[in-house]
Amino acid sequence: MATSEYLRNGKGGQRSQAPVLQIPPPSRHAVFGSATVTSAVMMSNDILMVVLAFVIALAVRTLILARLVSSVVPAPSLWPSAIDLVSLAWFAFAYVIAARRYGLYGPVPAAAGAHELRLVIQGCLNAGLLLCGALYMFHAVGISRILIALLVGAATVTLSVRRVLWRYSRYQQYEQGVELRNVMILGTNQLSYALSRHIRDYRRLGYRFVGFVTAPGAPVSSEIGSNQILGGVEKIRQLARQHFVDELVIAEFYATESAIRLVQDARELDIDVRAISGYYSELTTNAPVEYLGIFPVSSLHRSQPRVIGLFCKRIVDTVLSLIALILTAPLMLLVALAIKIESRGPVFYVSDRIGKRGRVFPCFKFRTMVDNAEKMKKDLTALNERDAILFKVSNDPRVTRLGRILRKYSLDELPQFLNVLRGEMSIVGPRPPIASEVEKYELEHFRRLEVLPGLTGLWQVQARHDPSFAKYIALDTAYVENWSFWLDLRILIQTANVVVRGTGA
Repeated sequence: MATSEYLRNGKGGQRSQAPVLQIPPPSRHAVFGSATVTSAVMMSNDILMVVLAFVIALAVRTLILARLVSSVVPAPSLWPSAIDLVSLAWFAFAYVIAARRYGLYGPVPAAAGAHELRLVIQGCLNAGLLLCGALYMFHAVGISRILIALLVGAATVTLSVRRVLWRYSRYQQYEQGVELRNVMILGTNQLSYALSRHIRDYRRLGYRFVGFVTAPGAPVSSEIGSNQILGGVEKIRQLARQHFVDELVIAEFYATESAIRLVQDARELDIDVRAISGYYSELTTNAPVEYLGIFPVSSLHRSQPRVIGLFCKRIVDTVLSLIALILTAPLMLLVALAIKIESRGPVFYVSDRIGKRGRVFPCFKFRTMVDNAEKMKKDLTALNERDAILFKVSNDPRVTRLGRILRKYSLDELPQFLNVLRGEMSIVGPRPPIASEVEKYELEHFRRLEVLPGLTGLWQVQARHDPSFAKYIALDTAYVENWSFWLDLRILIQTANVVVRGTGA
């Protein structure tokens, strides 16, 4: 039975006398989701910082302190003993436990940097005390007390520096509008308005406010403009897709039964749902209080994206694009010279394209048309061979002789490896559309914009010459829904075949 039916009909299709309202657990495949993977990555980074601190402590003890007392005490070895390594492992384990207890590995980081650093220092001191207690209980007289003190001190520094650098890098991204989470607020009361202002005023929170959703019969605050209201809660699916929503915050009480149905919709839409603390105490009994800026909230649902897979995909994109740029640099130089010699105009054609979640970025290509190609496009509209939004003309008079060769072997797209390196594109993914195309999209078409656009994709290798726009959308949507490393590998192999055969024009 589907989860939604489970909620509406009761377990086993029978209603009990007093049904308990609860949000069913996530499906089995979602166990290792975003929160779990994020915590594991942060823990691994902290353990590496503790190991680095241990190396620093050994170096300071052996190379600096030992020399000061070398006339009295023999210099210790630079290599750690077995008991030293056991102490390191115990300290790292104790710190991870303490940090987890303080919420340093939670999906939502501490609101203030100073507060986070205080928790890091407190965690190091607690781990140090636990280590000293363990050494005392096991009568480990062979361990160097100086090394332990240096380890605690160095770990405090390395872990604090890592947190500061991580937070600073995130702030830099947020200020540039990168990696911001799109937030929609359910509610139109004064609290909803105050929350929206807080999100807009403090970009460092990492959120972008997209608009309000109204609850049935709820009044609208006079401070909320009509242009800020996206629609009613009954349109939540459409609004979430259309505005690439990452999170919905309930800032006005909504009936508990309706909130549960909303959570089920959020699971299918793969978005997070949080509510102002106190609204749904029966649904958030075991959920810790989080903070969205200064506003306390409780989580009703967290999406489970494929974090590990996407992280590995990004690493592959970076490595392959670097290799491709280095290996094809001589070829690209020759192409640039040939373009410059053949016709007037710039070597590169830079077009604003729509990327992941509607982000606009400059897409680089070698110029394959005459310099005034865009002005000539209107005169060729009647010759368009593609459906609706797409535009394609055989023997396009705007294409130069060299341009036809470049297109045939897809050499005009080599500069796009720079877009991949910059993180604006992936090697495999849907092709990035232009703004005029996106303006004509229907709601279901926006699904293809939920991932990074790519140099090549299913449509390019399976239906590049098919004029059907429906086929174009269907293949891109299929890629988004069924992405895997094996699918990417298969597309890359097919792309190589297309390039070698020269059927890319």
